[in-house]
Amino acid sequence: MVKVYSINECPWCEKVKKYLKSKHVDFEEHNIEVNEADRDACYQLTGDMMVPITTADDKDYVLGFDKAKIDALLNL
Repeated sequence: MVKVYSINECPWCEKVKKYLKSKHVDFEEHNIEVNEADRDACYQLTGDMMVPITTADDKDYVLGFDKAKIDALLNL
């Protein structure tokens, strides 16, 4: 399952989500501003609180909106 860690009112988070939708990729959004467990999971994955984070395996991830890296991560 693809996960996108995000925060409220983040233009880059919105770009990632819109891009994934355009590629017909199902994903779960995990807002680290409203959910402490999501915040902890994001920190454990990256060692930071930067967003957006896109992951498919909870091990490898892409920080920010980088189409080429997202495509590579998700084999698009």
